[in-house]
Amino acid sequence: MDLTILYRGPLASCDFDCPYCPFAKRQDSRDQLRADRAALERFAGWAAASGDQLSLLFTPWGEGLTRSWYRRTLAELSRLPHIRRVAIQTNLSCRTDWLADADPGTLALWCTYHPGQTPYDRFLAKCQDLAGRGIRFSVGVVGLPEHLEHARRLRSELPGHVYLWINAAEGRTYTDEEAARWTELDPLFPYSRHPHSSAGLPCRTGESVISVDGAGTVRRCHFVPAELGNLYDGSYRGALGPRGCPLSVCDCHIGYVHLETLPLYDVFAGGVLERIPAPAPAPTLPGSLSGNLPLLRPV
Repeated sequence: MDLTILYRGPLASCDFDCPYCPFAKRQDSRDQLRADRAALERFAGWAAASGDQLSLLFTPWGEGLTRSWYRRTLAELSRLPHIRRVAIQTNLSCRTDWLADADPGTLALWCTYHPGQTPYDRFLAKCQDLAGRGIRFSVGVVGLPEHLEHARRLRSELPGHVYLWINAAEGRTYTDEEAARWTELDPLFPYSRHPHSSAGLPCRTGESVISVDGAGTVRRCHFVPAELGNLYDGSYRGALGPRGCPLSVCDCHIGYVHLETLPLYDVFAGGVLERIPAPAPAPTLPGSLSGNLPLLRPV
């Protein structure tokens, strides 16, 4: 079986305090950090022993790579032959020397730049270090007006092969003029601009994609609370199968990327988890769903 897993343990602390971020607003106690470490090590042990072909994306509420157990886990899993991809969402505030122990053919990073939380030059230098190490990574910014010039500077100074994505800010409505400015930087921004209707539509989550929490509880995705079983006793396997989305809309990339009515598995072929598009031009959405969204242009 080929299985994609989004893992989110109990970690909730972050070294940043972005005002627009709904996550990471608490400091974890020592006991909470120990519990997160134990949960991650349990999951990593299961993944290492799995007989399935696995693709893994770590989506912690907080910042994982400032914790040694996340760095070690990603490096170790990246070297296993049945792990197709192991990736994590990160603000890139961590050191990067640990990547020398990882397989750059398997490990990838989904990096977000948060203006005002870290010096621009420091963030750019780490991106250049990743490129020099041959690490696959994408870089993104939240699409707020005060971030536009930062994003433009990033696009001009990042290596040309690095995809710069723009996330629509939560709850923000974009005029066509505003959207056009962001689309100049990220031709795929129209996918993020509006929530996607999803009610009853086929989605890979719950069939070939699952969400797992620190206790091993399996759900189809992070956004649907219904449980499918537990990872560690195997009870989730009997619940896997094609199913329509029970929600009316899906507005987060890690959710709607798996909708079968969108062409994003073609757009991001080979880089779905780390949000890296395929170099070939991508097809547009059917006009009945979203109109003519632009293709990804080379940068």
